[in-house]
Amino acid sequence: MAVPKNPDVKENLEGVEETIKQVVEETTKQANNTIFDSNFWFDTGFFALRIVLIIVVAGILVKVGQVLIRRFFAIKLKSPMRKSDRREQTMIKLLENTLKYVVYFSAILSILTEFEIDVKGLLAGAGVLGLAVGFGAQSLVKDVISGFFIIFEDQFGVGDYVRINTAEGTVMEIGLRTTKIGLFGGEVYTVPNGQISEVINFSVTNSKAILDIGVSYETDIDYAEKLISEFLRTLPKDRYAEVIGIPEMLGVQSIDPSQIVLRIVAETEPVANFGVGRKLRQDLKKFMEQNGIELPYPKMVLYQEKSEGDSRDGGERV
Repeated sequence: MAVPKNPDVKENLEGVEETIKQVVEETTKQANNTIFDSNFWFDTGFFALRIVLIIVVAGILVKVGQVLIRRFFAIKLKSPMRKSDRREQTMIKLLENTLKYVVYFSAILSILTEFEIDVKGLLAGAGVLGLAVGFGAQSLVKDVISGFFIIFEDQFGVGDYVRINTAEGTVMEIGLRTTKIGLFGGEVYTVPNGQISEVINFSVTNSKAILDIGVSYETDIDYAEKLISEFLRTLPKDRYAEVIGIPEMLGVQSIDPSQIVLRIVAETEPVANFGVGRKLRQDLKKFMEQNGIELPYPKMVLYQEKSEGDSRDGGERV
């Protein structure tokens, strides 16, 4: 490098070079002292060991917690007061995920503490941020909380036939934020969990098929009830496998202008009442025709005013 002719510049450059040389020598000396310092390697190894130990302990806690959760529900499933398997599996997954979140979050905070990072400041900042997000997304928080309680309380599950608000169908999916229902026509109804105001679950208990059968006024009611009761007691098991017990003839439900209505109630498996009701109506129609029980149909009576000298009856039935 060409040396400037100005003496002051030359002295400055020489001073800079001397400073750089001293810094390099000092850094090299410190590096050598550090590399060959047993205390440094001991402290570094102990620090790394603490980090590894935190990670290992967190993994062990998660594994042990999952085993305990599954064993707890396995014992509960064998008890006389067992609930549905679907709800048990849902609760197992929910508790396992919650356990992992809590343990791993605690492990991350412990590792940050080992790096001498102010965890309290981070938690305070996270709290302020969470508060701001909560005010800005109240509906989202409401949906998530409602979804959690739907799963926790087992209000309904996937595969259940339910009526939610104005929608009625089969539950396809339950999330922490939304629920999807498959309607009868094939449509998919998606509702935020926070907007679920009322739920009717048809799949929790046995259903009842309620049939109103009309007979004509000319029918002997006692005879018709006796025949229909005999028919209900001899239902074929292969065709009516969903029926629980023997359907009951309740008797006369109402008297309409053109018919007398008899009511029949059959207890069925959950949500099987629709299919059982259709089969019962079909078979009852054939049975009643075969046994001379007259089915109602609209009738009209015409009355003709009788004139003088006319001896005919004034009423004519059509």
